[in-house]
Amino acid sequence: MFFNMDIGLVFDKKLVKSCHVPQKKVVFEEAIERILRKGELMKNIILTGDRPTGQLHLGHYVGSLKNRVRMQEDPENKLFIMVADMQALTDNAKNPDKVSSNILQVALDYLAVGLDPKRSTLFIQSQIPELAELTMYYLNLVSVGRVRRNPTVKSEIEQKKFGESVPTGFFIYPVSQASDITAFKANLVPVGEDQKPMLEQTQEIVQSFNHTYGDVLIEPKGVFPEKGQGRLPGIDGNGKMSKSLGNGIYLADSADVLAKKVMSMYTDPNHIHVEDPGQVEGNMVFTYLDVFGKDKEKISELKEHYRRGGLGDVKIKRYLIDVLEAEFGPIRSRREEYAKDPDAIMEMLKEGSQKAQAVAAETLKEVKQAMGINYFG
Repeated sequence: MFFNMDIGLVFDKKLVKSCHVPQKKVVFEEAIERILRKGELMKNIILTGDRPTGQLHLGHYVGSLKNRVRMQEDPENKLFIMVADMQALTDNAKNPDKVSSNILQVALDYLAVGLDPKRSTLFIQSQIPELAELTMYYLNLVSVGRVRRNPTVKSEIEQKKFGESVPTGFFIYPVSQASDITAFKANLVPVGEDQKPMLEQTQEIVQSFNHTYGDVLIEPKGVFPEKGQGRLPGIDGNGKMSKSLGNGIYLADSADVLAKKVMSMYTDPNHIHVEDPGQVEGNMVFTYLDVFGKDKEKISELKEHYRRGGLGDVKIKRYLIDVLEAEFGPIRSRREEYAKDPDAIMEMLKEGSQKAQAVAAETLKEVKQAMGINYFG
């Protein structure tokens, strides 16, 4: 027996008869099909992932990993977490080793922060061939002009200095992302503000497909970070921690490497002597203390002391090292333990990919049926 408060329907699977709803009569079979298709009796399905072009850093942890672990704890959520190697190859096709060698590294980071393959499905994108087929069908619903107008695509093409030599796979990867999202019937997609245009393109594709072929695909909604959160600056003060900029602290960094990076952090260039008044705003040590520090009262006192002078950079950097070690020391230890058995990690990814493929295959079947191209049943 199922009851849906939103539409006031009571269902018994053994009954195949009409139910009376105020001002409306709905046939049971049609109603149950529509509700299930819309996900109203289902858990939240969440798709997220990372490009395996290197180990994950504290920016990933703050921006997504920590939140994924939190979402995983909610029994109402079902997470699909993708190692997006196909997407990584769109701008690394001539250096595939960079991608393949980091599959294991990303998986180790996932497990170390607490993502659990028993509660979330961890999989490799390229091992799901259905995604490529869905992309082909969706491409027919999107014009070249629409992809070209995507602000995120335009920005990334400029950043990578592709010019007119942009790889076609990179150019159309918003359509590929639509396949990733819809294949697993995700209704929620955690994204940063800069990725909002990508999600909007997926929503357009879903709307176009459903309008053309029938109500088959789930239209996803974005889960955005709270204002002022979600992006951790690099240790050099750059607005974004990035692998390519070399300004990150990695989850795999040893205690010594972490300490050296903190000691090199950008602070206040005018705070030359200990007795000099210092500026807290734009000072990466205090930025990181605001994000990771638990003792807010002590951090507030340190800020006031720094502003009036008499507090040296070395002292606050040593305090930040202690704060980061308290949070990331256990993560590092777990990562080192998992790394002792790489075969087990790859087997976990294989099993997760098989589970993911079964879901994607069902979606592809529904898509082909709706399009009328399931020629052999």
